[in-house]
Amino acid sequence: MQRLLATALLLAACDPLTTTERAALGTLSPAELPLPPIDVTNRFGDDLRAAALGKKFFFDTTFSGPLLDSDHDGGPQSLGRPGDTGKVACASCHLPESGFSDTRSFMLQISLGAGWGRRRAPSLLDVGQARLLMWDGRRDASYNQVFGPLESVVEMNSSRLFLAQRIFASYRTEYEAVFGAMPALDNVAQFPSLSASLTGCQPLDPTGPSPTCDGTFHGMPGDHAEFDQLSPANQTAVTTVAVNFGKAIGAYERTLSCGRSAFDRWLHGEGAVSDSAVRGAKLFVGKAGCASCHSGPFLSDQRFHNVGLQPVPVQQGFVDDGDRGAATGLAAALADPLNSDGAFSDGRDDRLTSLPTLGNLEGAFRTPTLRCVSRRPTFMHTGQMGSLAQVVGFFNRGGNTLGYPGHDELMPLGLSDGEIADVVDFLQSLDGS
Repeated sequence: MQRLLATALLLAACDPLTTTERAALGTLSPAELPLPPIDVTNRFGDDLRAAALGKKFFFDTTFSGPLLDSDHDGGPQSLGRPGDTGKVACASCHLPESGFSDTRSFMLQISLGAGWGRRRAPSLLDVGQARLLMWDGRRDASYNQVFGPLESVVEMNSSRLFLAQRIFASYRTEYEAVFGAMPALDNVAQFPSLSASLTGCQPLDPTGPSPTCDGTFHGMPGDHAEFDQLSPANQTAVTTVAVNFGKAIGAYERTLSCGRSAFDRWLHGEGAVSDSAVRGAKLFVGKAGCASCHSGPFLSDQRFHNVGLQPVPVQQGFVDDGDRGAATGLAAALADPLNSDGAFSDGRDDRLTSLPTLGNLEGAFRTPTLRCVSRRPTFMHTGQMGSLAQVVGFFNRGGNTLGYPGHDELMPLGLSDGEIADVVDFLQSLDGS
């Protein structure tokens, strides 16, 4: 007994962490990482058949309409050429081999779908832990998040009616095994037939240097054509198919996780990390104060903060200096008829009723998770930083002094160059399998 006590005292004396530091790091690194919490909005969220179908949907490019931007030059960083259809899938900007981030688009910053987006495509690893989605929180459930890329002119450039018809043509048996009978989408008297070249926004001159659209969208609410001509019951039926498409993809995305890291194993006595990573971990929960926002097992409080980021030109000189972040994003979530309080949700919780005050969220963006962070090609919602050292240096300075909406929450951290390097080493030790 005395020998065991002496051994324990010796180990404690050799521990590089204080009791307080070890407790703080224990909240970031539990012995077992928690599974995604039950998603009350999606009763199929943990259905393996739904996840298997959602995986197929995730990689299927045939739901998409015409490519629009002339940067689609047929090269490996593009998806084809202007006017080409069936080229964009979820996986086009969330590449599995890159931690479900975008390492395809030019400059690795904002993403090139049918056209150029305005924000960096976030990693989808551990997205099942979030109740509010997107950088600005404008989507509050996986099932309604898919309507964003589906009906966006710069992403899939498609529509819910065309999507429903494609599912009916290619996945009817698998869909009905999970979600029940589909509407008779092959009945052209009830559902006007769309093609990939007649959905979304049409390029006026796909051979021109910069194709423009005529402003007409086909197959979605407000098109004054196919969708609006459907009966109310058939409009609901089409939207239900698109919602179930989102619920299947949500079930698949709940299976995506970074996994346990080298640092987790070290903290629980199962491996080793560098001395620099240990020093960085101590700074992370101590002097640098990173854990005040990057908290919990996935190192994110899942809230929205203004870090004083002045937008700078990224791909093609694009700069969005009017992006108000969560101030407009959360307002959009509240107004969305497809939100988690609506008829297409399978249940309700407090995700909308507990939102922070919108007036305090000018220029605020969601805190990203940090597991597998070193695998991301660029950083911040614009992708304007190319390394973790740049990111930590930015926070160390207390953000930019001006040139952004709202009010910066940061204060300078006072880290030395060596301490910045230590924090970076800690972040790199968070990569999982």
